[in-house]
Amino acid sequence: MNILPGNLRFGAGQPVKRLEDQRLLTGKGQFIDDKPEDGALWLHVLRSPHAHAKIVSIDTSAAATMAGVTAIYTGADLIKDDVGTIPTLSIFKRPDGKPMTVPPRRLLAHEVVRYTGEAVAAVVASSRAEAQSAAEAIVIEYDVQPAVVDPVEAVKPGAPVVWPEAPDNIVGAMSYGDAVKVDEAFAKAAHTVELDLVSQRLVPSAMEPRSTIAEIDKTTGRLLLHVQSQTPASTRDVLAEAVLKRPKDSVRVLVGDIGGGFGQKTNLYPEDGIVAYVATKLNRKIRWRGDRTDEFVGGTHGRDLTSTASFALDEKGKVLAYRVTSIGCTGAYSSGAANIIPLVLGPFVQTGVYDLPLVHFEIKSVMTHTAPVGAYRGAGRPEAVFIVERLFDAAARKIGMDPRAIRKANYIEPAQLPYTNAAGQVYDSGAFAHMLDRAVKLADWDGFAARKKAAKKNGLLYGRGLTSYIEWTGGRAHTEKVSLHATSQGRVVLHSGTMAMGQGLQTTYTQMISDSLGIPMDKIDVVQGDTDLAMGFGSVGSRSLFVGGTAVAVSSNDLIQKAREKAANVLETSVEDIEYQGGMLTVVGTDRRISLFDIAEKESGAKLSVDSEGEVDGPSWPNGTHICEVEIDPETGVSKVVRYTTVDDVGVAVNPMLVTGQIHGGVAQGIGQALYEGVSYDTDGQLLTASYQDYCIPRADDVPPIVVTLDDSAPCRTNPLGAKGCGESGAIGGPPCVTNGVMDALAELGITQLNTPLTPQKIWKAIKDAKAGG
Repeated sequence: MNILPGNLRFGAGQPVKRLEDQRLLTGKGQFIDDKPEDGALWLHVLRSPHAHAKIVSIDTSAAATMAGVTAIYTGADLIKDDVGTIPTLSIFKRPDGKPMTVPPRRLLAHEVVRYTGEAVAAVVASSRAEAQSAAEAIVIEYDVQPAVVDPVEAVKPGAPVVWPEAPDNIVGAMSYGDAVKVDEAFAKAAHTVELDLVSQRLVPSAMEPRSTIAEIDKTTGRLLLHVQSQTPASTRDVLAEAVLKRPKDSVRVLVGDIGGGFGQKTNLYPEDGIVAYVATKLNRKIRWRGDRTDEFVGGTHGRDLTSTASFALDEKGKVLAYRVTSIGCTGAYSSGAANIIPLVLGPFVQTGVYDLPLVHFEIKSVMTHTAPVGAYRGAGRPEAVFIVERLFDAAARKIGMDPRAIRKANYIEPAQLPYTNAAGQVYDSGAFAHMLDRAVKLADWDGFAARKKAAKKNGLLYGRGLTSYIEWTGGRAHTEKVSLHATSQGRVVLHSGTMAMGQGLQTTYTQMISDSLGIPMDKIDVVQGDTDLAMGFGSVGSRSLFVGGTAVAVSSNDLIQKAREKAANVLETSVEDIEYQGGMLTVVGTDRRISLFDIAEKESGAKLSVDSEGEVDGPSWPNGTHICEVEIDPETGVSKVVRYTTVDDVGVAVNPMLVTGQIHGGVAQGIGQALYEGVSYDTDGQLLTASYQDYCIPRADDVPPIVVTLDDSAPCRTNPLGAKGCGESGAIGGPPCVTNGVMDALAELGITQLNTPLTPQKIWKAIKDAKAGG
């Protein structure tokens, strides 16, 4: 971890309004679709109508003669040109001990299609409409094969096989804990509780669908890729080295504004690769823009974890052992994080904020004939926290304990920190019981009974949900590089490899630099999304502020130190006698001084520059308590969250207003997961939820006012800022909190378990069945 001067300030605690919003809200954003046509050709992707089929033949002759068509490409064309595949991390073992094996992820399918929506051909034409029309004229003969869409069915003997080298459809497996000791604890337990749980598959719903432009720079001959990417550097490397098989420095990735990412825009997609390939093939500017259905059928999905989980408890509600078996679905292909999410990231937080050292987790990642699963806000942690929090509510109800009391009986105590959990992860800080106590007070816990009574008078069921969550952040990349420049024009410019996608990084980084250098915020520029200017890990796993911000803090200190050295030479004194303040470097005790920008004018390129690296000691562990109240109309099954209170530990918040906004957004997505959202395939692998007509996301009036309180009583100890990640917290605490609230409302009818999404139809039927059963 970097050690920084104690007197260096980093803008902590200032609710500065977002600098980005003026241009974004007035239509001055620079999104890919805002770029001029400039004679570009349009590319349209023809997708498979089948979930599993052999490609017998592709006839493009009629399409090739249509108006405006420049070229048509198939998988065979790309193989002929030695175009590579999109790699995945092959770091796991199958249950038989052999290395994991997955089908190659090609830009266009070759010989076999493995999910409905897989790209099969690409048409290039003068306009988007002409490319679409020509694609309809392509004749493809398919030999349709059996498909499997349910990961639980996929591992059963005789199930259709996605990839012949994995005949059981299992990609990889991981085990944690001691099965024998867990079995012994269950045999002796006073109480046991078990639930079958599903974190259903979701579609990320960013405001801006994916789009790509590629062109050859006329001056340098380099390939320029304009793309939405949270990780520009790795996007460049994968495209250059794995797909196009050319030197990395021959490709420049440029990312402008991104209208939401949520983890979905982390990987290089086939569409990005095919656009880049065609640009190099034709030496023309090529552009592709996905529509919303492209996102549903061709983008990565999230979640999709099926689990059976159980607690063994003593008479007082202390958990003696915790057992989970899970199947995580990867879809037909493995995206970069597809297997890491269920096999590693989930288990990292599966014990939550509780002292549960005796565990046994068995997890398999499994292929199906469905769209690939990848990172989506929380990536494994929402699924894992959902399991432990649903179990605690079920255990409390079975034993007859207050849901607060059973949690307090199992919380990690402050004296146990730093605490190593059952998956070997070290929590550096936290005050879990304290968070619960604050949330209980702020949520008016004692007033719940009166509100429930009032709802009952109105014919409504009324319940309360409680969740204590913890989050692992960092993306397993604990360093980040930045460059900081003071220019002769009186500006300070930051180049960072992290990537803004709505979280307000321009604002927070500007705050930090302004505070540490004493330079007005309107004199500071933050530049991201250009691999020629900054090469960093990028923005995943809520790492941008606590890792990327550490690098910003280091660069401010480095710039001051370098400026002091330069000023000492100019002013003919020792470095120790130079004092920096507010952009001026002064000889202590005198009026001799020089400005930072005058020093820059004397430097090569008229700028004073430093390249810096920030390093943290490990992940951060944001955590908190969420409490909600839910009302249900038993006549319609409609549920509505009417109150929502959170107390969140994000360590030191650089900008509390932005953190609060991040938590609001995450909770809204959590409400969507609990009540509304769910991908559905039919048994043949056809996506039944391919648009917002069939896939429901919460609207503004479905989300109540969310009261967020930030607690900084346990600052992070793994980075010099004391900050913890915050971008995914709401999506982790939200789903189990709302689900626990719904189940609490239904408990009086004897309904103890329903899987999300808790749709009106599902709840109405459960109520009807419960009443019919007495």
